[in-house]
Amino acid sequence: MARSVLCRGVSVFQLSRRTPLLSVPRCYSQSEPEPLTLREQNHGIRRIILNNPKKRNALSLSMLETLRENILTDADGEELRVIIISARGPVFSSGHDLKELTSARGREYHTKVFQTCSEVMTLIQDLPVPVIAMVNGVATAAGCQLVASCDIAVATEKSTFATPGVNVGLFCSTPAVAIGRAVPRKVAMEMLLTGTPISARDALLHGLISKVVPEERLEEETLAIAQRVCQSSRPVVALGKATFQRQMAQGRDAAYATASKVMVDNLALRDGQEGIQAFIEKRKPVWSHKPEKVHD
Repeated sequence: MARSVLCRGVSVFQLSRRTPLLSVPRCYSQSEPEPLTLREQNHGIRRIILNNPKKRNALSLSMLETLRENILTDADGEELRVIIISARGPVFSSGHDLKELTSARGREYHTKVFQTCSEVMTLIQDLPVPVIAMVNGVATAAGCQLVASCDIAVATEKSTFATPGVNVGLFCSTPAVAIGRAVPRKVAMEMLLTGTPISARDALLHGLISKVVPEERLEEETLAIAQRVCQSSRPVVALGKATFQRQMAQGRDAAYATASKVMVDNLALRDGQEGIQAFIEKRKPVWSHKPEKVHD
């Protein structure tokens, strides 16, 4: 018997409500669940959308595995320049699915959940391209951890951020790794010990996010940042991101030693020399987007 199939178009790239960049057809049967994430790529920008609003986009093991796959697919390809992670519905992500964390699941399953989550968070920071969180709503626990793990985060004025695990008997220890590296220690501890949400403005003040914008400008502002990243050399951006992460974990003197060596390595790149020549010649650079060296 033929299945009843619903098909609809979802605009996932949008500079404004009147200017869609790309409309993605999505088809699913009434008996099959929608995919946990949606992924599309256009002009170097990959959009990954958390697509389980009925479950508040909880980071279940399946969601984490799907997100990891969406991030890793062709991650080293020259066509990919930046990733934007967003979500459908009023909740960006509520964190782990607590139904997966009951005793019935067992220690082995619990270990797999947190190992997979840690892999996704570190993967975001280890990728050669920047990852931007586009937040329009609530981000709690591991959802807040996801925002903190991204290189850049743009949020609407109504967005809030919290680590409320302590209130249900599960301290947000893994979210604390990312959040504690993004905001001052005492701010992180207040969030972790009380579970009290902070506003987007306070999140901006403390460094958890990069920018606060009106809801109607969220797409435009986020895509503007992504498009600006796309104008730069891919290997130069990759080298810079990796070096930033590395030197931030070092002491001052070691960080300067690391960064100084990388500056010299950057100058040896074809795109490094192209950028300097273009500046001297007062023209736009023509990037190769390849990690080729012109000298040792």
